[in-house]
Amino acid sequence: MDKYCIDSHKLIFHPERVADWRAGKNIYPVYAEISPSGACNHRCVYCALDFMGYKPRFLDAKLLEKRLPEMGRLGLKSVMFAGEGEPFLHPEMALIAERAKAAGIDAAFTTNGVLLRPETAARVLPATSWIKVSINAGTPETYAKIHRTKPEDFNLVFENMEYAAALRRKKKYSCALGMQLVLLPENAHEAAALARKAKAAGMDYLVVKPYSQHPQSITGRYGGIKYEKYEKLARQLARLNSPDFSVIFRLDAMRKWDNREKPHRRCLALPFWTYIDAGGGVWGCSMFLGKKEFYYGNIGESSFRKIWNGPLREKSLKFVESKLDARKCRLNCRMDEINRYLHRLQNPPEHVNFI
Repeated sequence: MDKYCIDSHKLIFHPERVADWRAGKNIYPVYAEISPSGACNHRCVYCALDFMGYKPRFLDAKLLEKRLPEMGRLGLKSVMFAGEGEPFLHPEMALIAERAKAAGIDAAFTTNGVLLRPETAARVLPATSWIKVSINAGTPETYAKIHRTKPEDFNLVFENMEYAAALRRKKKYSCALGMQLVLLPENAHEAAALARKAKAAGMDYLVVKPYSQHPQSITGRYGGIKYEKYEKLARQLARLNSPDFSVIFRLDAMRKWDNREKPHRRCLALPFWTYIDAGGGVWGCSMFLGKKEFYYGNIGESSFRKIWNGPLREKSLKFVESKLDARKCRLNCRMDEINRYLHRLQNPPEHVNFI
């Protein structure tokens, strides 16, 4: 039921870029994560980027108007607006999404959905490939405790997403609409209730994913969580699947979390993606935000081409190749499945010609 390959990866659909990488060529990223806003209107108890401090800084829309077309010409295929804060706190977020689409870049959002009001939805839906709402409970009371916000936000999110689903049907937009729950001891008993509400609201899917401890996070309360006991829940939620709705229960990611093992020492995925923070900083990996070894430059000071081909990135890649042990990195990082795929390509089994 995971037609979007959320619990795996999609680099296999970019064989030319992979072939260039294997040939030792300098390649530009397929995907970027951009943080339009450093501020956030929630303070989720599991927030991975709490160490960034929720700073009220916002990327300059005019700067992105210049950089997004450049990145598109260089080969960037997609951008997800998410990051340190809530993207829809940016006063010109809809305009930025429209600019990304005009640049030939597929755009998407991960958001808490509170600010995705009708007037905003009307602009972003036609410009966006998908919108995924982080909503980590099935009742307003539990939601308020986990998101550390007021219970009324829970109903507001559903009102916003019901409107977006209705608008999509009316206008025949292709934007996929989904919700996501980080499975925690406090919300596991409400996963089925959330799935039913998401289905009734017209969502395409609900993702149920494991917690992943960020090494720099201030919070560490869920670092020892185990997911083996929740496999029964996966079977229960699967009963809600239908042709128009699916629960994507990320069992593979949960098993990797429980096993705490990685087959690869080197991080091979960095050339295929990048992260741009709310101040315009370009980074090799979001796990190492603030670490000079992973800083490439700033799009407010230089073109993306110069940054990507510049000395800071070259130095960073050499550091990663010679000194970084990826087995000590964050489990289930965004590039984990891609790293496993690339590691397999570089270390094939015997008899690969017997396809």
